[in-house]
Amino acid sequence: MKPRMLEKYQGEAAPALHKEFGYSNPMEIPRLVKIVINIGVGEGKQDAKYVNAAMSELATIAGQRPMMKRAKKSIAGFKLREGVPVGCSVTLRGSRMWEFLDRLVSVVLPRIKDFRGISGKAFDGRGNYNLGLKEQIIFPEIDYDKIMVSKGMNITFVSTANTDEEGLALLSKLGMPFAR
Repeated sequence: MKPRMLEKYQGEAAPALHKEFGYSNPMEIPRLVKIVINIGVGEGKQDAKYVNAAMSELATIAGQRPMMKRAKKSIAGFKLREGVPVGCSVTLRGSRMWEFLDRLVSVVLPRIKDFRGISGKAFDGRGNYNLGLKEQIIFPEIDYDKIMVSKGMNITFVSTANTDEEGLALLSKLGMPFAR
């Protein structure tokens, strides 16, 4: 069974993008390649429990095991040594990516307090979008009572779009609630 968001892309978004931008080849139509979710844990340098908690929460949110990120070099000003765990990330592709996007758009973002839409200015110049969330508790899978520390996360949407305008059109057609 196809994910609901993939059906929406193939049935509505792709034909609308093809018509809007006038592509000569159907392979030129922008599509979502992957979604990368990162959680930085600065407290992890003192206690590994914070990193383990972040990894378990990210695994619950994403549905797959995250990868631990370690410091690449020592920075004395941050009291950071090379090789110390500083965060975790997970890369979603295929059906997990579409399912996560569906949950993000239909369940998670509407749960944000005083939500008026997400900024359309966080594109990188190549059609990829970065979304920062302040708390992980907006995800319904996370149990509020088991949280050690409220952590934010960065969600990156990587697409085949060549420009920010194409990336914005792609994510808008998929239902991302951009503020006008």
